[in-house]
Amino acid sequence: MKTYNIGFVGFGFIGKVHAYGYINLPLFYDPVPLRAKITHVCTSRMETAQRGCTQVGADHATTDYREVTENPEVDIVHICTPNHLHKDAVLSAMQQGKHIYCDKPITATLAEAEEIRVALEEYWGTAQMTFQNRFFSSIMRAKQLLDEGVLGRVLEFRAAYLHAGSANPDAPLKWKLSAEAGGGVIADLGSHVIDLVHYLLGDYETILAETKIAFPDRPSVADPSVRVTVDAEDCVMMLARMKSGALGHLEATKLATGTEDEFRVEIHGEKGALRFNSMAPHFLEYFDATAEDQPLGGVRGWTRIDVGQRYPAPANGFPSPKNSIGWMRVHMACLANFLQAVADGAPGNPGLAQGIYVQRIMERARQSAKERAWVDC
Repeated sequence: MKTYNIGFVGFGFIGKVHAYGYINLPLFYDPVPLRAKITHVCTSRMETAQRGCTQVGADHATTDYREVTENPEVDIVHICTPNHLHKDAVLSAMQQGKHIYCDKPITATLAEAEEIRVALEEYWGTAQMTFQNRFFSSIMRAKQLLDEGVLGRVLEFRAAYLHAGSANPDAPLKWKLSAEAGGGVIADLGSHVIDLVHYLLGDYETILAETKIAFPDRPSVADPSVRVTVDAEDCVMMLARMKSGALGHLEATKLATGTEDEFRVEIHGEKGALRFNSMAPHFLEYFDATAEDQPLGGVRGWTRIDVGQRYPAPANGFPSPKNSIGWMRVHMACLANFLQAVADGAPGNPGLAQGIYVQRIMERARQSAKERAWVDC
């Protein structure tokens, strides 16, 4: 079996999450989709690149992404940098025919995403976006039920990704709250919400959005005694009409005091409903509106489906399907999906085209918030 060499461009928090997958996949998947070794780590400073190499057993540290993306020894490139640094690394890797695993969003701006769209016409590798929330086993089951038509025509929906970090006025201004770096909650959390609703319910038709910056300035990361202007939103709330006719509400916020990392989805149809909460990810809840409600309620009501860790093969049942599932397991399932596509010579799903689509909807949300009007998608 060929061993694929893996290069990381960026090795902060999300880079470590991706690396965790490679280290642990052999325990969870038998056989693994492919055999891989992390060989290269690129960061903005040599000391952090070298530390990353030590952590994952890689041999080559660098501060130049091209030593990863243009290196003939590297087979797969992970893009794990801040958003505004994605485009050049992605294009470089595409030009070299590398397989690409790109963290969301695909770029900082729609114009940058359009450059990648043009390059896709000549790209022959396998590429996938890290929209890992698709890979909760409960979400995978929800998709199956929707495709089977058990809900009938979907009438309305709600989807929200809730954090609380920006509710504190003294939280420092990190890059995810910087427009210059491609930050803001639309990109950080909203991209996941937009993608998941699209995955489950199809194309958007029109959207209406409103955003909020909670505090005009925050402490600088470099010097907390200095406060710097905040120029990217902490919260976005959107109404969306889907091409199917379903009407719904999407929210992404870091102002939801009392939440931690809470992804909620509710879908209501003519014949039933589904709901999911990432803080109780073991369960998918299903309501069958066709069940008898007599006598005294009959058997109608919400059913908690024990989805747990019941992933399809080659997931090997480790740990037990009955064990509660966690956020890192979902990332591993997302990575395994990508590696299987690489091994099969198949397109990644969700691929870069989906990243571009989500980028376009994000831009429409920003446009709507600016114009205070509905916009077509």
